[in-house]
Amino acid sequence: MLVAELELFLSRPVAPTRRVALGVADLPTDPAPGWGGILLGAVVASRVADVDLDLLPDLFHLTRQLEAGERIPQPRLRHRLQQDRIGLTSHRHRLLLSDGDVRFDLDDRGRAGPHVLGALYAAGRLAVRDRPAVFGLLRRALVWQGEVGPALLAHLTGERASGWSMDGDVRTRAWAITVLGLADDRPEPAVVQRRFRELVRAAHPDHGGRVDEAASRIDALSRARRILLDERA
Repeated sequence: MLVAELELFLSRPVAPTRRVALGVADLPTDPAPGWGGILLGAVVASRVADVDLDLLPDLFHLTRQLEAGERIPQPRLRHRLQQDRIGLTSHRHRLLLSDGDVRFDLDDRGRAGPHVLGALYAAGRLAVRDRPAVFGLLRRALVWQGEVGPALLAHLTGERASGWSMDGDVRTRAWAITVLGLADDRPEPAVVQRRFRELVRAAHPDHGGRVDEAASRIDALSRARRILLDERA
């Protein structure tokens, strides 16, 4: 039985421009994150290992913007979201239930980045009340390094690590200094960027970080960097 489906229209890998458009989306989220949220998480988790690690913080920031319903200027992360599907290739991702077992039917063609972006943009079109649960799941998906299977389901639907949870609206410079572990309370942008990159790589599972803590840790680091750099803008 088909319980969730997402269609993406993506430019071909050989195309000179990088474009993403959304197609059919049947993403039930009652109760949130629902089967729809789990499918979106699986799409992200199945392709994120092939995305440039340096883009990961921007993906985390994009989840926060989409969760808040902000307008996203285009292009973003080297790709343009558009309505026109002419010249784009259809890709379908599906979640099925068979005798109580969950099965993912994910399209693995094409570059990884557009699939991840398409899933995030699709989540941004969900009802406002469902977005916190779905985007929390997607942030966990952004640090997944294993296969799509039972372990992924447990990871996506598990509790977030509380140590670096940032669901509250804590946005102070002092907090940002503490999170990044900076000695100077007025650090130069280059110092902020260097420290940020060091800590993101250390937190990522690819470099020994704990899988169950990586999403909330990188999310906090990304928000701290933005606070300090925005002050300098």
